[in-house]
Amino acid sequence: MMKLTILAAIAGSAAAFAPAPLAQTTSRTALAADFSKELGAQAPLGLFDPLGLLKTADQEEFDRLRWVELKHGRIAMLAVVGYLVTYAGVRFPGAENIPAGFAALDNLPGMVWAQMWATWGMMEAANQDQYAAPWGTNKNVLGDSPAEFKGDFRNGALDFGWDKLSPEAKMRKRAIELNNGRAAQMGILGLMVHDQLGNISTILPLGPQ
Repeated sequence: MMKLTILAAIAGSAAAFAPAPLAQTTSRTALAADFSKELGAQAPLGLFDPLGLLKTADQEEFDRLRWVELKHGRIAMLAVVGYLVTYAGVRFPGAENIPAGFAALDNLPGMVWAQMWATWGMMEAANQDQYAAPWGTNKNVLGDSPAEFKGDFRNGALDFGWDKLSPEAKMRKRAIELNNGRAAQMGILGLMVHDQLGNISTILPLGPQ
């Protein structure tokens, strides 16, 4: 579970780590789209597209890549928490002898793998815009989606005070989540590296030895 979750968290981080500046039109004289004010274009890097993935992108493609980054950030945050919890020795009943980190991969029974794949499938199916399900491929009978942006999966049911926030406050909250996801992607990568180097106890000295 740890390895697959971590790889999913990192797979697209470079592609969507931050917005890119230009989306060209078919006209040579037309001005390119400016993403410098979009969510994620912030200090210290501002616009950051080292792979040039958005040189020919339009707003729709930018929004898709922004969602890719957001999703990988969410997965990475779960991965960091999961790593720290299992490293601290927390286990489900019956799994007390399964080690933490990559060492767990060789000690998981087949039934646990089946349960994890089923859980991932259900989470993927549930965490999406149900008004455009499955996975945005069509518009179903529920009508117009109330989602305010890609990644808004409240589906008209969950709120927690979001609708009462001002547009500025909403953007600030979204930027916080995006930045936390970026930090988590770097964090889980660091944990993976130190796990493989065999010195994870150096940076996490309070775990079981």
